[in-house]
Amino acid sequence: MKQSKPKRSKQRTPVLYVARKKSPSPRIREQAGVYLSSPKLQRKKTPPNDVIKNVENARALVLTWLDKNQLRQAVHLGLPEIDDRKNVWRVALKYPGSHNGNGLVGEVLLDAASGDVYQHTEIEIIKSRLLKLASEADENGVEPRIVGKAKRQNPPPFLPNKIVLGDAAQVLSELPLNSVQLVFTSPPYFNARPEYTEYLDYQEYLDSLRRVFLRCHEVMSEGRFLVVNTSPILVRRVSRQAASRRLALPFDLHHVLNNIGFEFIDDIIWVKPEGAGWATGRGRRFAADRHPLQYKAVPVTEYVMVYRKQTDKLIDWNIRTHHDAEAVQKSKIDGKYDVTNIWRITPSHHKDHPAIFPNELVEKVIRYYSFAGDLVLDPFAGSGTVGRAALKMRRRFFLIDNELKYFHLMRQEIGLGAKTMGQEVLFEPEESLGLETARQQDFFDAREDYGKERIKNGF
Repeated sequence: MKQSKPKRSKQRTPVLYVARKKSPSPRIREQAGVYLSSPKLQRKKTPPNDVIKNVENARALVLTWLDKNQLRQAVHLGLPEIDDRKNVWRVALKYPGSHNGNGLVGEVLLDAASGDVYQHTEIEIIKSRLLKLASEADENGVEPRIVGKAKRQNPPPFLPNKIVLGDAAQVLSELPLNSVQLVFTSPPYFNARPEYTEYLDYQEYLDSLRRVFLRCHEVMSEGRFLVVNTSPILVRRVSRQAASRRLALPFDLHHVLNNIGFEFIDDIIWVKPEGAGWATGRGRRFAADRHPLQYKAVPVTEYVMVYRKQTDKLIDWNIRTHHDAEAVQKSKIDGKYDVTNIWRITPSHHKDHPAIFPNELVEKVIRYYSFAGDLVLDPFAGSGTVGRAALKMRRRFFLIDNELKYFHLMRQEIGLGAKTMGQEVLFEPEESLGLETARQQDFFDAREDYGKERIKNGF
């Protein structure tokens, strides 16, 4: 009997549809031409030769507008701000007796290109709001503030360039108040030393940082900046049966700084080249096995967290009332700058220190958050990159580290560099040989006392 062959299912060949390229109609071409030649798009392509170039120009134009409407003596001006999307300047109008940002009565918008008043709150509304706030002030016995130039701050106590060997919290307790204008640092790694554990646990580590930053807060000038470079901490596993852990130091430290009295301003992300994170060992298991749940991203970023010493005064107050107006002008940032909070910087290396700041990172922070002549503090100075950058950028520095070898390193490198620039650097102690044994003994004694106190209090 002849066997019939199994029928094969016919596979349909997919039909490829090719869209016909239609040329746009004359009407669409005309509309596209009008759209592409619109003034708004031209402004984005080529920056205009704007009439209003800075805050002073915007302020002067609004004051002229207030004169015309007989309102100049009745209101204060807020800080003019540029709106890049519309290319307009916004200037807030405030009641003179307002405090802490209250008392807004209106707003004036200026066209940056022409300098014309492009939009404003109706005059009658401004006047009615002024009358209402004035009557409320009379009831509460509050007198309007007199419009005039803000009084300049007194010069802070002068400290020379100095490098100190010692415990940061103790050294800072001896500095005069209002003597530091910028703090930029990176805390020491948690239990980074393989030969012994520096801290009993992570909480003790955070407590030690809190003591140092509390002292920083005390010696800083009002409204000035603290910038801290941190990243999550990898705690390696001790055996194959144990898991590694990551401690979220940037976020834990945020709560510490906020409770001390620092206001959070910005989070800058320092991005390194992709190969920089493989040294941590994260991601290698997943790269080999590719199982779900095993995925761990290779870290190539660090946080540069920006804080300001809490005050009811705006940042503009630090600029307008600075004791040295010439220094403020000399410190203006010309040319290109970092528009976003993503900073792509290659790490630096030093044969005598495992983790140093890149010069580029330090110079950016000093340029953006201090004036010429300011004192820059690094309580965990390491190899002293902050000091070298401060010298280069006409700032003074105060560096502290509790490691004798790093003190010697800074003494040799920064001391020599300062001499070539004609700058003087003080060192404390002047003769530091033979202090390592005593310093280590003090460290272990302090750690033992801390451990007894925590056990006594039940952790």
